[in-house]
Amino acid sequence: QLPTGLYKKVLVILHDSVLPYMNEPTLMMDFLTVAYGIGGAISLLALNGLFILIHQHNLEYPDFYKKLYSLLDPSIYHVKYRARFFHLTDLFLSSSHLPAYLVAAFIKRLSRLALTAPPEALLMIIPFICNLFRRHPACRVLVHRPGGPADMSEDPYIMEQEEPSASRALESSLWEIQSLQSHYHPDVAKAAAVLNQSLSEMEDDISGLLELSAYELFDKEVKKKAADVPLEFELVRGLFGKKKDIFAEHFSLD
Repeated sequence: QLPTGLYKKVLVILHDSVLPYMNEPTLMMDFLTVAYGIGGAISLLALNGLFILIHQHNLEYPDFYKKLYSLLDPSIYHVKYRARFFHLTDLFLSSSHLPAYLVAAFIKRLSRLALTAPPEALLMIIPFICNLFRRHPACRVLVHRPGGPADMSEDPYIMEQEEPSASRALESSLWEIQSLQSHYHPDVAKAAAVLNQSLSEMEDDISGLLELSAYELFDKEVKKKAADVPLEFELVRGLFGKKKDIFAEHFSLD
């Protein structure tokens, strides 16, 4: 048992400073699988090492996607290692051989958590979800379901279900993204409105959005040149601005 702080320090450097120099990297399988099961930031950091063992050393982890699914909680949009986590999640969900119910569960969970996410995270996760639709056309029923949210008395998706296959995500619709089309930040509303149109075949490049910060977003808005906005269409006449106002006969704004 390692202290939490030491766990994090080890896992941050393990994938590029330790595993490449080991004669038998598979010796780290037990350590990484245990770390992956701890939860929280430690599980997120263990993904790097696990990815190398799965991709290069044929590690089999039967419940890998179930555990990855369970890591999706409200904190993932706020943690320090958000960029690293979504970069790896994008890689793990890139295979076209993944079942539709699994990808749909990830899409629904990410969309539900997006309702409370900050704008800088939303500008990354919406293109991320669009890319999943491009890779897995069978999941587009979530967007193009006849009737959509209006005909659903309640969402059949079970957020609390830990097993993706039992979450009933494919029976649902993406009302969460539709609600984000009314987001207070115009860039988020514009990004969410993309799903109203047919998606292009080419995937969006999200690499530049993974580390987008609130400061960068604010700085971009401040540097925008504001156009002159007319504040009043009709000239004010009278005390209360009405055309036929008795006060206009007795009071003047001059």
